[in-house]
Amino acid sequence: MTSGKMVEVIIDSVRVSLTNQQRIVVLRDVNAERYLPIWIGPYEAESITIALQEIEVSRPQTHDLLKNILTQINARLLRVEVLSLRDDVFYGNLVVEVNETIVEIDSRPSDALALAARTHSKILVSEEVMDSAGIIPETDINDSETHTAPLVKSESSSSEESESEERLSVFEDFLGSLNIGGMDDEEEKDDDEPDDEPTP
Repeated sequence: MTSGKMVEVIIDSVRVSLTNQQRIVVLRDVNAERYLPIWIGPYEAESITIALQEIEVSRPQTHDLLKNILTQINARLLRVEVLSLRDDVFYGNLVVEVNETIVEIDSRPSDALALAARTHSKILVSEEVMDSAGIIPETDINDSETHTAPLVKSESSSSEESESEERLSVFEDFLGSLNIGGMDDEEEKDDDEPDDEPTP
């Protein structure tokens, strides 16, 4: 069960590190100037991007399939949660209502976010995780020094794009100091290896 204070966030953008091509999903606190970057795999980054841009695909992808299954069994995704950060790994949860029963399902945050982007479900992050891994941007960072580039920005943040780009440039120092830290659960550190296998 969920414990402790939770912070509501939205998907601000999906970004790629220009130094090592690793993908990052950036979550933004809806009530404060805080961001939470989470390393994710290329396949999950693509899936989130497709959902945010509402790109039509010829056949259902994995997260489309999960959404369709929930719909067919009359289940509803109430929210997704990022609950903890242990040993540089984020742990998440799906909170699903089915037959008037609330079910919590362990999930990698990247998968949970890809599903939330498709169902427009609420996203919550533990206050403890935000305190330990969240970033409060500085306003005097030069955009030209940014070491990440956006793959896609969510529609809700597109109207603030120029301002957000300046604030997100603070990730330069963060990304430069972390090579593998803050990975999503069981994400591969090497993009050439299968994404769904656990890291040794």
